[in-house]
Amino acid sequence: MGVENAEVKAEYNPYEHRKVEKPTSDIRSTANLIKASLGSGLLAGPLAFSNAGWGVGLFGTLLVGVICGHCIHILVRTSQQCCVIEKKPSLGYAETCKAAFMNGPKGARRFANFASIFAEFALLFTYAGVCCIYTVLISDSVKQLVDRYAPSTILPVEYYCLIILVPIILLCQIKYLKFLAIFSGIANILLFTVYIVCLYYIFGGELTFEGKQAAGDPARYPAFLSTVIFAMEGVGVVMPIENTMKKPQNFLGCPSVLVVAMGAIVFLYGTLGMFGYLRYGDVLRGSITLNLPTDEWPAVLAKVSIALSIFLTYPLQFYVVIDIFTRYTQPHIKENYQQIIQIVARTVGVCCCVGIGMALPLLEQILNIVGALFYSILGLVIPSVIETVFKWENLGKWNWILWKNGFIFLFGMFSLLSGCTVTIMDIIKILNEKTE
Repeated sequence: MGVENAEVKAEYNPYEHRKVEKPTSDIRSTANLIKASLGSGLLAGPLAFSNAGWGVGLFGTLLVGVICGHCIHILVRTSQQCCVIEKKPSLGYAETCKAAFMNGPKGARRFANFASIFAEFALLFTYAGVCCIYTVLISDSVKQLVDRYAPSTILPVEYYCLIILVPIILLCQIKYLKFLAIFSGIANILLFTVYIVCLYYIFGGELTFEGKQAAGDPARYPAFLSTVIFAMEGVGVVMPIENTMKKPQNFLGCPSVLVVAMGAIVFLYGTLGMFGYLRYGDVLRGSITLNLPTDEWPAVLAKVSIALSIFLTYPLQFYVVIDIFTRYTQPHIKENYQQIIQIVARTVGVCCCVGIGMALPLLEQILNIVGALFYSILGLVIPSVIETVFKWENLGKWNWILWKNGFIFLFGMFSLLSGCTVTIMDIIKILNEKTE
């Protein structure tokens, strides 16, 4: 039904009806997409490779990159087709889920509202979790530098979470993706600087395959998958980026915003993960910058750059959280109160994320939980389900789309269940060691 309706109403072009207050260019959209995916996840690449081994790591990175990129493609494509059927200029992530079920087989239509609510909750918890991770990563980086250069003022990492609270609140008051793209561009430059400095230290030491496994312990593969999925998935900001583009038709295709962004993400992650593991082996920490020395200026530059890069990216991740809040509350708030409510909501939201980060400062474990649980659902399971439902009446028993999406669904569920199990066991082990 979905495809037939799309063909019948093909005269409706959603791009012609979009009215975006501050549209973004292709370059800015690419910068936003890269920065939404890369950040703390990129720097955790070497640790992920230490869990999988360099051979499995390279293959796994390429495989996950292809799958994640394809899932973004089918999500956006389904959204575009639903826009044609619904005669709407644009649809968000949750709205796409609802429209796909509403225009799917009759038996699935009663689940449309549930699909929308489920997607909203998944988005909310995912990006709140990302903001918590970013809080811990920024604080860890700042603490390392202060501990080294001001040893008389050594403070717990929780204090640094409080110190960065006000600057983050101020930065998160920015409303428009067009302006956030400027910060994303600066953050991408800073992140690339960190990448170059990390390679400088990696190739400045001995790179050896001796003692490095091509295939690691299979029991640690779920941790690898969780970290890689976290690093490559920016699915929550995909629809806002596509919906606010000046030329949204350039998001898909080849070459396109999606292809360029995913190509850059896979290359950067694969190279840093591979060479970082060969250089540092199994002594890697949650972020490779934490393995760099603290008494050399290139390493200090890297630590400062990554802290600033993640700091500037924070409002892009928080955008998803506040966007959900705005959609549900704006219709019920008088226009003259909306501005103050926005300011209060953004302030309270950031305080909650920072508070959770302070309560659970286990960077590696939080990163793996978010990657395994939330990004597996958002980036793999949901896109495969909504495309299948939307095209169900045109799929035969042996249609390749059905089998392809079945594989993606099972891959996502395996990543979710196994990643959460391994990470929870790691957290229990760490907490037990602390109490002994």
